Amino acid sequence: MTEKGGTPRFSGDAILDHIEFAVADAERSRRFYEEALRPFGMTVIIRVGPERTRMGGTRYGMGRDGYPRIWFHDGEAASTPLHLALATSDRKVVDAFHAAALAAGGTDNGAPGVRERYHPDYYAAFVHDPDGNNIEAVCQAPHEHP
Repeated sequence: MTEKGGTPRFSGDAILDHIEFAVADAERSRRFYEEALRPFGMTVIIRVGPERTRMGGTRYGMGRDGYPRIWFHDGEAASTPLHLALATSDRKVVDAFHAAALAAGGTDNGAPGVRERYHPDYYAAFVHDPDGNNIEAVCQAPHEHP
């Protein structure tokens, strides 16, 4: 939810409030993440221009329901890529994420499917973003067999 004045605020029991990481080109990453995270219902919530940032680069906050949970900013991308896993209770979202991320320029790092090495219901897909970060969509809900 957004309070008066446009400052995003969240109240809830989430353990992880948000994550932020550097990317080589925030605009390129914005285009990638807008498409790749659309199946999760995530959009750009806020853009902070370079005139308002400490490092002089653009920052984007993405999320849903008015609260940004994933932030990225211009700067030198990390030398060690991160692994970011996004949860869903619907395997179709995993499939849609994978397709959207590839269409947006991501690189396949594991097609949608069950990863039994984790457990029998771990259904996931993996894509490298433009900076080589490993972005995962995962559904751990038990699969309903018809």
